[in-house]
Amino acid sequence: MANLTVLQSIAFREAFIELSAQFDRVSGHAIRAVFDGGLNVSARIAAGEVVDAVVMSADAIDEMARGGHIAPDGRTDLALSPVACAVRAGALRPVLDSEADFIRMLREASSIAFSTGPSGVHLLKVLDRLGLSDELSPRLRQVRGEPAGASVARGECDLAFQQMSELLPVAGLDIVGVLPDAVQKVTRFAIGLHARAPEPEATRALVRFLASPEAAPVIRARGMQPLAG
Repeated sequence: MANLTVLQSIAFREAFIELSAQFDRVSGHAIRAVFDGGLNVSARIAAGEVVDAVVMSADAIDEMARGGHIAPDGRTDLALSPVACAVRAGALRPVLDSEADFIRMLREASSIAFSTGPSGVHLLKVLDRLGLSDELSPRLRQVRGEPAGASVARGECDLAFQQMSELLPVAGLDIVGVLPDAVQKVTRFAIGLHARAPEPEATRALVRFLASPEAAPVIRARGMQPLAG
């Protein structure tokens, strides 16, 4: 039996918790999942932390591979994740069918929460492209250490933007929906085999399971589009 450590950002957490428990039962291995903010995960790996695998955006996995921290050909794509918007449970849900709706919603909000991850980076780029950065800057709140939706659930912000998979588990939210295509960015999430993984063969078995059709229903139920099945 192998003991595997998988370091990852938050977006894939809910699916991973359920799937890793399934894998443990059928394989006899034991997985220790370590979750951290995306920026922290990248920094930890760059600083030399050794784990069996890393789950992050595919772009981040590729960057780790270029730094020699992910094994050659060690990336396996798992799911696609759209950016979504949420309001406090019971609040009026704004219409979000078009780019014009998106702009109107932002301008009517008194405070807007977003993350430090890919969804947050994307939101800032969209605001810049639309010429809204200066107008909305005083109302933007970048949330660290917890889901962006948590501040909305507490009534501190009106809107939260984050990966759908990160908004769904937060109690006290209503999901408005995914962003319209004109302002959407779908992030590809992947698992990377660490170049110095202590248990590479067992880790490859985990990777195969996560990327299998059997894992697809769990990934889909947690707000992502599986790339298998």
